[in-house]
Amino acid sequence: MAESFPLVQVEDYHKVYAQTVAVSGLSFHVEAGHVLGLVGPNGAGKTSTLRAIAGIIPPTRGRIHVAGYDVVRDPVETKRRLAYIPDDPKLFETLTVKEHLEFIAAAYQVANHGPLADRLLEEFELVEKRDALAQELSRGMRQKLAVCCAFLHDPSAILFDEPLTGLDPHGIRTLKQAIVDLGKSGKAIIISSHLLSLVEDICTDLLILDHGRARFSGPIGEARAAFASTEDASLEEVFFRAIEKGSKA
Repeated sequence: MAESFPLVQVEDYHKVYAQTVAVSGLSFHVEAGHVLGLVGPNGAGKTSTLRAIAGIIPPTRGRIHVAGYDVVRDPVETKRRLAYIPDDPKLFETLTVKEHLEFIAAAYQVANHGPLADRLLEEFELVEKRDALAQELSRGMRQKLAVCCAFLHDPSAILFDEPLTGLDPHGIRTLKQAIVDLGKSGKAIIISSHLLSLVEDICTDLLILDHGRARFSGPIGEARAAFASTEDASLEEVFFRAIEKGSKA
């Protein structure tokens, strides 16, 4: 594993929409080479946290850094080093698969992107769709294209919101292995998902959110020690015990 240092740093993050507090006083970090599973009930603040890290929404209070750059003060430099794949990727409907990758390469100034683009298309089974318009793609293929676009500019940090939505079994296996490999190469990765089995399979660290507050943040092994009776307890058991304990606090 690559040398560890924080590539994503969130300090005292608050997000308020009108009178609704979505996130309150959240602090955590993701080091290089680590894969963080972000879990919590509906409305826990997961997507608000990812969108703030990605610079899509501003924090009401607090500071967020990506690869050392402040998301609010240095938005362009932050975005150069970041990729965000939402649960419903918005593509350019009248661009082809190949044109999407060409656009990303131009936007991020990726030199000689052709070989990498070809490898990504092959890895995610999109070679035969390279000339297809985005509007012609299935839900799973749209997800695969969004992943290819995110990987193309070699970001330091990658954010996934429900990454397996619409993927077939082969696509699921490919993406899971790609995430593991990216973590080993020194990327910082955050995966928000309701699929605890996914988090258990590939994540090194865990952040449990509930009502906008962290119920746990740290290595998955420490989560088991804190909330489960055995070292091999399922993540589902850990999750529900953490939520139950938090509701009583």
